Amino acid sequence: MMLNIFYLTITVQRREISAEKAFHQEQVEKLYEQNKEWQVMVHHLL
Repeated sequence: MMLNIFYLTITVQRREISAEKAFHQEQVEKLYEQNKEWQVMVHHLL
């Protein structure tokens, strides 16, 4: 009988982000959501 064991270790490190990068990311997500809503509205009008 042969036993094959494969170990995989994943290390997750928490990234520290600056306040301005966090603000920028929040703005990007907000604009992305607004754009999605606009696309849905336009799609319903067509």
